[in-house]
Amino acid sequence: MSAYGGPRGENRQKTCIILLNGEPYRGEIIAGDSYVICCDGAYSWAKGRVRIDENLGDFDSLKETPEPFPRYTFPSEKNETDGELAVDLASDMGATSVVFYGGGGGREDHFLGNLHLLLKAQTLGVSHAVMKTNGAEITLCGAGVHTFVSKKGQTVSLLPFGGDAHIMASEGLKYPMEDLRLRYGSTRGISNLTAGEGFSFAVKEGHALVIINEEVV
Repeated sequence: MSAYGGPRGENRQKTCIILLNGEPYRGEIIAGDSYVICCDGAYSWAKGRVRIDENLGDFDSLKETPEPFPRYTFPSEKNETDGELAVDLASDMGATSVVFYGGGGGREDHFLGNLHLLLKAQTLGVSHAVMKTNGAEITLCGAGVHTFVSKKGQTVSLLPFGGDAHIMASEGLKYPMEDLRLRYGSTRGISNLTAGEGFSFAVKEGHALVIINEEVV
């Protein structure tokens, strides 16, 4: 049984979109076949812009009744943020991919906490988790080879997350990363550039946050 009262994997969804109550996302959100979970106050900026399948949270940030009516409500004094509860629900539904919108800007502590949701999703078995803000796309990459689509001249930063990250090799970056250990607490890895349309790198150990800025240099 899951924390939401149903068996894990019930009504399996391949992709979940989670809308967060940070800086309102200004771009287009295409829901398609994804299951869209809206967290509390995110409803204020998301309603009418994207289909919402589930409203979730303690609703301490919302002054109206969301539609659809929430199946689950939580006390405002709790250990988890609404975003973390949404990740739990996505995992319970069997999601293999989670895309976050509205996680940037706003309170700095919330933004840092939202970055940890990428790791939380991975620990629950979500194979791909990405956060899209108004200025960048942020992905957490663990051990393995990771490939990204990009435009030439975009700024890309690789930062260790939760400890050192060992990068074995890279392709498509202006400053190659070969057998490089990114030390936790160091800024090395910030402000690389894409050399063409797409890049890749291999992580041997640890986790690396990959931040692709939308602006082209």
